[in-house]
Amino acid sequence: MLGLGIPVYLELLSGVVAGIIDTVWVSRLGEAAVGAVALATTLENVLLGIILVANIGATVLIADALGADRRADVPVIMQAARVLWLVITPAVVIGGFLLREPIASLLAGGESEVVRLTAEFLAIAFPGMAVFFAQNVVDGVFKGTGDTRTPMRTAILANSLILVLDPLLIYGVGPLPHMGVQGAALGMLLGRGIALCVSVVLLRRKRLTDTDGAEPTLLRWPAALRRLLAVGLPASGDFVLRMGISMTLVGVVARFGQDPLAAYGIGFKVLFFVTMAFYAVRQAGSILTARTRGAGTPAEFLIGQQSVVLATLVGGGAGLALALGGRPLMGLFSDSAGVVDSGGVMLWYLLPYVLLLAGVVGLGGVFTGGGRSRSLFWVTLLGGAVQLPLTFGLSSLPALGVEGVWLSMILGVGAQYAMSYILFRRYFATPAP
Repeated sequence: MLGLGIPVYLELLSGVVAGIIDTVWVSRLGEAAVGAVALATTLENVLLGIILVANIGATVLIADALGADRRADVPVIMQAARVLWLVITPAVVIGGFLLREPIASLLAGGESEVVRLTAEFLAIAFPGMAVFFAQNVVDGVFKGTGDTRTPMRTAILANSLILVLDPLLIYGVGPLPHMGVQGAALGMLLGRGIALCVSVVLLRRKRLTDTDGAEPTLLRWPAALRRLLAVGLPASGDFVLRMGISMTLVGVVARFGQDPLAAYGIGFKVLFFVTMAFYAVRQAGSILTARTRGAGTPAEFLIGQQSVVLATLVGGGAGLALALGGRPLMGLFSDSAGVVDSGGVMLWYLLPYVLLLAGVVGLGGVFTGGGRSRSLFWVTLLGGAVQLPLTFGLSSLPALGVEGVWLSMILGVGAQYAMSYILFRRYFATPAP
């Protein structure tokens, strides 16, 4: 699990680090440019949920096929993933490009300069979604074979190229023109495009389409596509639902002023470094679960237990460190006493939240790899149904204020933890043969 999960964590981490440094480059263009890039990249995170259908579906189905020694199924699954990419990508790319100005206006809330810069960024970013989506599909295939190191290396390559290209294209060096925020979007597209070419070459070298000596398969791509959707759609819905809940919380916190909002933004950027470890464990658990099920030696209960232990150890250690050092940490990002105080209180509240979230996300890999990905969506839906009414209710109490938001997060993820545990015991507690 560690061998699969650590490269996934480094892959995710490279993107966050690159995003932070990228923001520093853009910040020299002014606050409007920073806001535009932040809004556009937030939209990209939401759109990521769409292509996760193919990414997660390909990972689980290929791992299951290889575990069962059905190698001839792999090219069919890859064909189904390509078909899904061909269906999804034009709708997002063409629709987004044509509607970029209304989308920018909706995201920016009518701020004219931010709207203009966001639309400029999206004019390049939406066509670039074709590359971004393709890379996600290719990464899903690699991970299905148990290879999480290649996606890690290509992610680091892409982000390294972006960090070099961005300042050259944003500010114009030598013969290169000064492109502003469009330079940031173009640098992202070029970096990802080069990394995608490398990924495709490496994927061909794996010779996954070479089925000489393998048992013939009866699987056809329409059936494989249905299975991809059955696995991937609930997981994609879970991701989009979590993003929606998070964006709702931002709106509620904003009612309490700039200090709590800034503390929320800083705190959750720092927490990304912790929660990404949970999702790395989830991906490792889904690969292992699908592989062992395919091999006829299911070990879901053991994998689930170890996933929770690993994620909880990381979450407990990191969460306690953040709670104890919350105020000094906030002081590194802001010299406002209000931001430091709000952030320090928030990080203490988030200690139990992180511990409970570790269990929920850790168990998610077993549900995905074990053919129960719908459970992920229902767990998240329950959490939202509990959390959001409490967010509005508790935050309206004068005695709690914004602290009611933090408390509602604990209660919401607590409900998710309870439902995850019940479903885990129900579906996977029977000892493996």
